[in-house]
Amino acid sequence: MKNIGISSDEIVNYLNHNTNNFLKVKKIAMKQILRMIAGLLIGVVIGLVGAAVIVVLFMDVSLEEYLQKLSSIAWGEMMLAMLVGIIGFLVATFLHIIIHEGGHLVCGLLTGYRFVSFRVFNWTFIRESGKLRIKHFSVAGTGGQCLMAPPNKPLDEIPVTWYNLGGVLANLVCVGAAFLFLQLTDNPFVETFLIIFIIFGLFLILMNGIPMTIGGVSNDANNVILLRKDKTSKRALMIQLEGNALAQQGVRPCDMPSEWFLIDEAYADYKNPLLVNIRLMAASRLLDEEKWEEAYVALTGIYEHKADIMGLYVKEVACELLFSAMVTGRTEQASALYADNELKNYIQQFKGVMSSKQRILCAVALYLENDSAKAQSICETLQQQQHHYLMQGEVKSDLSIMNAILHTPSA
Repeated sequence: MKNIGISSDEIVNYLNHNTNNFLKVKKIAMKQILRMIAGLLIGVVIGLVGAAVIVVLFMDVSLEEYLQKLSSIAWGEMMLAMLVGIIGFLVATFLHIIIHEGGHLVCGLLTGYRFVSFRVFNWTFIRESGKLRIKHFSVAGTGGQCLMAPPNKPLDEIPVTWYNLGGVLANLVCVGAAFLFLQLTDNPFVETFLIIFIIFGLFLILMNGIPMTIGGVSNDANNVILLRKDKTSKRALMIQLEGNALAQQGVRPCDMPSEWFLIDEAYADYKNPLLVNIRLMAASRLLDEEKWEEAYVALTGIYEHKADIMGLYVKEVACELLFSAMVTGRTEQASALYADNELKNYIQQFKGVMSSKQRILCAVALYLENDSAKAQSICETLQQQQHHYLMQGEVKSDLSIMNAILHTPSA
């Protein structure tokens, strides 16, 4: 009779494995706590310095008087002030996100853009069947977002300045109003909040109002310059806005206008995220049409220029190249791509907010792990949770593709 007991070596290995895991988790947790503490301390210092600058420049108080007042504050009062500062920062952040995106919304509507959705953190106002609804989505990326569809006009007649700068203008107006109110109040808590509100607002105004690229992404002011001088970039943005609107309404890439995806030499600038995104949209359409080989060729062509492409898009291209390599039988290349821990972590991080990552995990289970039951389970889970995703057209596409590969005889 076979011995089904557990050997001492197995126990030691088990304990070593779990102890190492525990230490890793503990180390990660400690790093996160230390970063949080460091962030709070840095925030307090920045807040005190920023408050000093505003008080000295705009109020009838000298720097010496301000420092004397700080030194006379008891520890209990200091802790209370820090707590008020932290709460004030969180509230100011929330308000400025709403104000900024609201500015885009108002200026967009005034210049003919059509409302699609308005998000603050995970709460999204979305138009469905002509009605405004509130839904909860876990959306990766910014703290807020205002999506609008462009006016039904010729490309040259579509305005871009007010829509892009609406957020900065709204922040500027509210900062001005807060500064005026600061002169009228003598409540210390209100003063503290207003100072924090002004500092954060000025930060947003500078970050979005001075033309620059951050991590390869153009800010609002830089977008205006780019779109006014480059017709191809403007066309690319309008296609993306219209595509986002259709995707939220449940339209799949294969059902979108084919002329959107005609790629020519005008799209050869891989340093321009707007143009790269059109190439990615074209590859997504090929995948949705189950033209695996054509999609692989298109994605390989983009990936060859990864040195010029912003980091987020490099990961997206790598994800879809991984998928197209698997479905075209290029298992060795797919395994090499999936061996990249950064790519694995990226897929895991966004699988709850992007249905395409569930599709990729389904293919990994099917082609690399040879686990068809796991692949089927991933597909069924997405089917059950499909309404948790904002871009319903993408979900429909991914479910269709997953069912196609699951029912392919070679799979």
